[in-house]
Amino acid sequence: MIKTTAAITAIAGYVPEYILTNDELSRIVDTNDEWITTRTGIKERRILKAEHEGTSYMGAKAVEELLRKSNTSSEEIDLLLCCTVTPDHPFPATSNIICDKTGILNAWGYDINAGCSGFLFTLSTVARFIEAGRYKKAIIVAAEKMSSITDYTDRNTCPLFGDAAVAMLIEPNTEGFGLIDEILHVDGIGRKYLYLKAGGSCYPPTEKTVLNREHFLYQDGKHVFKYAVSNMADTAVEIMERHQLTADDIAYLIPHQANLRIIDATGKRMGLSDDKVLVNIAKYGNTSAVSIPLVLWDFEKHFKKGDILIFAAFGAGFTWGAHYYKWSYE
Repeated sequence: MIKTTAAITAIAGYVPEYILTNDELSRIVDTNDEWITTRTGIKERRILKAEHEGTSYMGAKAVEELLRKSNTSSEEIDLLLCCTVTPDHPFPATSNIICDKTGILNAWGYDINAGCSGFLFTLSTVARFIEAGRYKKAIIVAAEKMSSITDYTDRNTCPLFGDAAVAMLIEPNTEGFGLIDEILHVDGIGRKYLYLKAGGSCYPPTEKTVLNREHFLYQDGKHVFKYAVSNMADTAVEIMERHQLTADDIAYLIPHQANLRIIDATGKRMGLSDDKVLVNIAKYGNTSAVSIPLVLWDFEKHFKKGDILIFAAFGAGFTWGAHYYKWSYE
């Protein structure tokens, strides 16, 4: 029996025009380019400045380009999932809004919130739908307006985050390409170290929550770094060992772009040379669930059919994991 896998068959992205550089950021908060660069590897990030436009605006732009690029009509799409921690509204789902904005009328879908691991969790979810044979053309939209939950008075977190969106067409594959295997984890202890306190059912919006700046992202950097640097590398190595993969077998590691030191540590644990670790954090910063797709979009022309890629991420929750993926097209 021929096994069906889920494969990315086209990819398109959107990044806002406005570029917030480290130098400009140093005029907003007490920081400087050297401090940011040495600790994170980030030089600039994209910020969506359009008034009253949110995550769906960027997601719709990416989907429109994806449909054009892949010569696919909106009527052909039968499933659309959006991974984000910055939805337009608590409800309706941002995926629904994106469908409406792009004329996708024959699909259903929903949002997935898994922090910076959102793409991994969403691709694994879509893969189950594809493998079941019920869906032929699905779209994953990874989209984040991280600037909307970033406190630009907090010098420790405001240099980290940027805005972007990437859309991917996911189709069945019977040639052995696409998503081969995954290792995914969650640990609720992360809610103590990386979270957005207010706006949910525990702490509904009040004058007090606004004055206390509790509608912005909070991160305990030391704890998050400790968990991320070990767990992201551990799962990447585990998936290599599960499939007897060596560093020579792997074309590229596509890591979540949170911090250059975490990325470097993961690559070294896997025994990879620097040229096999793809990085664009300097240009875009941490775009949460978008960061792995953003690397795929940025480096699409580097990939050859059959290339073995390892995706690895760590995010709020805590959530983390790794994918063993074979690129499906030239």
